[in-house]
Amino acid sequence: MELTLLKMIHVATAAVSYALFVVRGVWMISGSPRLGERWVRIVPHVNDTLLLAAGIWMTILTHQYPGVHAWLTAKVIGLLAYIGLGMVALKHGTTRRVRVAAWIAAQAMFFYIVAVALTRNPLPFGG
Repeated sequence: MELTLLKMIHVATAAVSYALFVVRGVWMISGSPRLGERWVRIVPHVNDTLLLAAGIWMTILTHQYPGVHAWLTAKVIGLLAYIGLGMVALKHGTTRRVRVAAWIAAQAMFFYIVAVALTRNPLPFGG
């Protein structure tokens, strides 16, 4: 697969992932029963699997690897933090306040990951 197409898939699935996370967070905050619908439990995981697969495939094609390239290492660490915060926000937060705080922090982490990807710098905000 051509790298440009693979990158487009990666970016598109990242955008879908973020949009689904925001919507699920709004539903969590409002107490919407839609958060428990079957498609809401399935579609984000399918999309995120495609996102991760595209990312891994790009690392292989470009020979740029986490642990070797600092910006990719930062992206992976950021991704792990994003996933952990997302789990607290949407499932494991003990109170609504904790879930909302984790939801907001996860969004900040998402934008950090995007900034690292765009700048290829682990300190994209002038560090």
